[in-house]
Amino acid sequence: MEKVDWHKNDIDDSTIITDSYKTTQNVRRYFKSKFGEQFKFDRDFMQWIKSSVGLTIGDASQEWIRRQDSK
Repeated sequence: MEKVDWHKNDIDDSTIITDSYKTTQNVRRYFKSKFGEQFKFDRDFMQWIKSSVGLTIGDASQEWIRRQDSK
């Protein structure tokens, strides 16, 4: 699996979540650009991403939407 620099790489829906995933400002910017200022990380979602190696950031976006719909 290709190494991702979570601080510097361009992140889009097709970016694969790697075992080196870090919740960085760069990742936060990606989600805020997609969902606006209402986007917030919470521990459960951050843990979900860390445990989702092999899925994509697009999959993580869908998961975030699912979690918002179930609130």
